[in-house]
Amino acid sequence: MTRLLARWRVFLGFVFAVLVLWLASPTRTSLLIGAAIAVAGECLRLWAAGHLEKSKEVTRSGPYRYTRHPLYLGSATIGAGIAVTSHNWIVVAVVVTYMALTLTAAMRSEEAHLREKFGDAYDAYAEKRAAPMDRPFSWPRAIGNREHHTMLGLAAGLVMLAMKMWLE
Repeated sequence: MTRLLARWRVFLGFVFAVLVLWLASPTRTSLLIGAAIAVAGECLRLWAAGHLEKSKEVTRSGPYRYTRHPLYLGSATIGAGIAVTSHNWIVVAVVVTYMALTLTAAMRSEEAHLREKFGDAYDAYAEKRAAPMDRPFSWPRAIGNREHHTMLGLAAGLVMLAMKMWLE
């Protein structure tokens, strides 16, 4: 079940996004506060994507020095921002449930993969025994990790929530 949820989390995200948009009742204040929270989450994701070398190494630079899952932490922060923007307790419950289930599944699946691929190197990192790396942020690396897709998705979602606010 964990792998299935991890694999389907993006598709499920689109399904839940439609539900969130339908139920949302954003106000000017909720839109401004929620958007600020969501953008902070995207900034964390962008920082992480600019350091990540997927399936090539156990990345230990940038935000990976501080947390094993900065992309998922950024996603959870984006979700929190969208929940605040929605100004609806049902949406908050939907977002929290979706994030808890899918991100937990993704983290477990990813950790199993990294442990299988990198063995003790990943265990040393997870147990904070590995030395941090010194590598600068890279825009090409962030683009290679397709972070621009998340940026565009967030921008589109915030625009649609703003349009809903103005139309109601």
